[in-house]
Amino acid sequence: MYFASDNTGPVHPNVMAALARANEGYAMPYGADDIMAQVTTRIREIFEAPEAAVYLVATGTAANSISLATLTRPFDTIFCSPEAHIHEDECNAPEFYTGGAKLTLVPAEDAKMSSDALRNSIAGEETRGVHGPQRGPVSITNVTERGTVYSVAEIKALCDVAKGFDLPVHLDGARFANALVALGCTPAEMTWKAGVDVVSFGGTKNGCMGVEAVIFFDPKHAWEFELRRKRGGHLFSKNRFLAAQMLAYLEGDLWLDLARQANAANARLVRGLKQIDGIVFLHEPDANMSFAGWARAGHQRLHDAGAAYYIWEGQLDGDNPDEILTARMVADWSMSDENVDRFIALARG
Repeated sequence: MYFASDNTGPVHPNVMAALARANEGYAMPYGADDIMAQVTTRIREIFEAPEAAVYLVATGTAANSISLATLTRPFDTIFCSPEAHIHEDECNAPEFYTGGAKLTLVPAEDAKMSSDALRNSIAGEETRGVHGPQRGPVSITNVTERGTVYSVAEIKALCDVAKGFDLPVHLDGARFANALVALGCTPAEMTWKAGVDVVSFGGTKNGCMGVEAVIFFDPKHAWEFELRRKRGGHLFSKNRFLAAQMLAYLEGDLWLDLARQANAANARLVRGLKQIDGIVFLHEPDANMSFAGWARAGHQRLHDAGAAYYIWEGQLDGDNPDEILTARMVADWSMSDENVDRFIALARG
């Protein structure tokens, strides 16, 4: 019953096997390995982008921050939602890698920016000349940090606003696969066809050990990204071990199968919890993450039975058994129906 996060789950056996195969013999370093060449070809095929520049890093923070730095000047501001991972969870890494660019938080509902809110926020900048920040990229997170998903139409609307101001768009896709299967669209439709310029394509939270791809649909950004990746300490010498994970992840559409499993586990959990009086969901879950509140006594019962840490707001220990504590529950690809049903049964009491 481990719903703490999808990055706490196991690595898929296919990925582990691929790492073992990559460990045999020798390979050229720094991305010149044959496996990386296969990854580049496969990602270009998946995204219908034959000229795309494809790079691998080990963490989502590196993928987001270095790609944004490639698009952002130090005196710019990046537009994002208040719940964006680049704002809430990356220890100012985007500001660090961009050389000091700030973040402008666009009002959002259920962690999703509207095109009108984005337009107003962008229009509100560059009003102070040299004294204020200049307009920089727009960053969209899909799946959002509240478990909601932007539709293709919503992404396009945001991109249209950005393009109206001649601004590039970054998509934080740490849970890209989960959003994609929830929408039932193609990778191209969710990215460059909607107007996205660069995407952080996540693998770590969906069955890999630690790998994220950065995909620039316009290769003009490639060389600057390469320099920034090296300067930022994220160019792996033994790149083949990143590439082996990504290739196994993509082969046979494993990445889509794992996302479907995670989304289905969360849907099963949500259906069960919604049938219990006293449990209220904060956002309508669209993928593999959900937020809900219920009484402390129910949380204590779950924890006593072995449910792993998942509380988002509030303290498990307390005198009032009826106080509502908020749970953040994330299902990964390996979550079994049995564990989901046990969690539901314990929550019911």
